[in-house]
Parts: sequence; C-alpha cells; structure tokens
Amino acid sequence: MHENMTPNLRRLDARNPLVLDTRDLGRRPGSMRVVQRRAPAPTVLGLDIVRVPEGAPLELDLRMESVTEGVLVTGTVTTSFVGECGRCLDPISDLVRGDVVELFAYPDSITDTTSERDEIHRIEADLIDLEPVVRDVVVLGLPSTPLCRSDCAGLCPECGQRREDLGAGHSHEVIDPRWAALVDRVPPAAQLHDQHLHDEA
Repeated sequence: MHENMTPNLRRLDARNPLVLDTRDLGRRPGSMRVVQRRAPAPTVLGLDIVRVPEGAPLELDLRMESVTEGVLVTGTVTTSFVGECGRCLDPISDLVRGDVVELFAYPDSITDTTSERDEIHRIEADLIDLEPVVRDVVVLGLPSTPLCRSDCAGLCPECGQRREDLGAGHSHEVIDPRWAALVDRVPPAAQLHDQHLHDEA
C-alpha cells in the first residue's frame, strides 16, 4: 500500500503546522482560503545520497478550496536538500519545489461509496493531514542522481581521485586481462638484476 494512501490512525493536532483546519472554510463550493506557513520537515524525506534533513524548514504556499466532495488543496512546497554528488561524491545542497494537487474528501461524501478507504485522503474531525502529501511531493521532487554540476567529470575509475584534481595527462597503465595474473608472479627487473649479482657472488 502506498504510503500517502495509508489511513490516518493517529489523532490529528490542529497546532501542527502540517495539519490544516477546515472549519472556517465552510462547505459552500467555491469558498477559498490561502495558507502560507513554514513547517519543520518530518523524518525520512529521501535517501542516503540525497535527503531533506529532519527539521529543515518547509515553505508551504497553498490554497484550500471547498468543492462538492471535500476540500481541494493546491499550491507548492519548497525546501532545501543535502546529499552527495552522484559522480564525484562531493557534498551538495539545493532547493526542491513540488506541486500539491490533492482532494481531501468529507467523511459523508459520495466518495465513501465510490472509492476504497485507501484510495483517497479524508478529512477527519474537520482537519486535514498534509504530512503524507508533503512527504510524497518532496521525495518525488528530489533528483534521482544529484550532481554538483551538470558537467562534473566524476572520479577516475582506477585511482578514485577527482578527475578535476588530476592533470590533463593523467592515465594508468592498462594490462591485458589475459596477462594480469602473471604480473604478480614475475619479479621486477631490478629484483632480477640483484638476484643475478647475488648468484655470481
């Protein structure tokens, strides 16, 4: 079951900035209210390589609009993320912005009979839980392969050093894989010379 469709089993707190109160909106279709606020990011937004730190500010610029079946929430969520460049592994940070377009249905709306419980978000005790929606919007907006720059040269596959820190002529001796097993078995020329002198003595 998708995370943002999981039924809300916890009691909502109207003081939570990720909870919207619909009581002053009313149920008259067309009623509208603008919501602009800042909220701390919840836990686990992203993956190890790119993530929104817990507690990072989320800028919410939303509009709540009363419709026949519930409340339509639209707008944007903006926050900052940190991570590692997918090529050179240098630390990076940037902004991510996601669009919110989500219907929250009234408990007694027709959606009770036309959709399953986990197919649509519900208004509970006149409150809307935005956290699952914000979580999905932010995570989906994060880059799958974050880069410090679009032209990042990455790391040398042989020595693991940043290509930009290496000289233009940087290269490694390439040994035919058919002979690679013999490299460790054949002593260097200097060792052969020393062994020859020892044998003559």
